[in-house]
Amino acid sequence: MRVVVGFFAAVLAAYLVGCLAVSQGNIAAVTAMGFEITLGQRWQTWLHDLTHMVNIYLPLIAIAYLIALPVTAGIIRLTAAQRWVGYVAGGFVALIAIHVTIKLVLGMSGVAPTRTLVGLVMQGVAGAVGGYCYYKVTSFKAVG
Repeated sequence: MRVVVGFFAAVLAAYLVGCLAVSQGNIAAVTAMGFEITLGQRWQTWLHDLTHMVNIYLPLIAIAYLIALPVTAGIIRLTAAQRWVGYVAGGFVALIAIHVTIKLVLGMSGVAPTRTLVGLVMQGVAGAVGGYCYYKVTSFKAVG
């Protein structure tokens, strides 16, 4: 049960941070054109992205984690790596892989900020946050 809860926590965390990175990446492009954006507008943009990317981006993250988390678990077992390092790295790679795969298969970026290295890395950071959440939820300590 802990693995299932960890999976959903990871997907949700990556989605929240990933949407924030998309919103702020798009806003950075707007401000680069000389427009001023208030903190309230940034907040509204993030909320808009959260509610409007759920049908496409959230399932992509879930699919990426369905692949990445078991692969990461296998690598951790084979290498005796620290679990937290493995899941953070696995989450990072999973979200980068989404965007690179979309670019290679469709010839376009699914979300505009991933056209830049910073935007792509920020999606990786979102994946790393999700991976860390998975690690925390699935870790347990013996009591006593």
